[in-house]
Amino acid sequence: MLWVKAFHIVFVASWFAGLFYLPRIFVNLSMVPPESVAERARLLLMARKLLRFTSLLAVPALALGLWLWLGYGIGRGPGNGWMHAKLAIVVLILGYHHACGVLLRRFESGARQRDHVWYRWFNEVPVLLLVAAVVLVVVKPF
Repeated sequence: MLWVKAFHIVFVASWFAGLFYLPRIFVNLSMVPPESVAERARLLLMARKLLRFTSLLAVPALALGLWLWLGYGIGRGPGNGWMHAKLAIVVLILGYHHACGVLLRRFESGARQRDHVWYRWFNEVPVLLLVAAVVLVVVKPF
């Protein structure tokens, strides 16, 4: 079980590294002047590659988490309300990941985007989700 838990943590950390950096690329994309075609193309390429890699990292993170939950019974049974809250956080993280893909497609299509300040705030969401998940897992408040 400890091997599964260790690799789950590694893949979650790697997945979040991508979720932390991808919106920073969005901040930069939103600030690119219209005449800077090469800069925009380079940032879009970086964002596409990062989203693809981040998506690949999410798969083993989720699979190993399910293995811990369903296979080893972590968080199952009475007195494990924290696991229900954590699973809700995981659904929110998946939604955020999906939203990043939607935003990237909008950048690629050239659709009117929000300003860089909005993306800076959007970039803070995964930090809050990670803090919530870690507190739930470590502290197990309920």
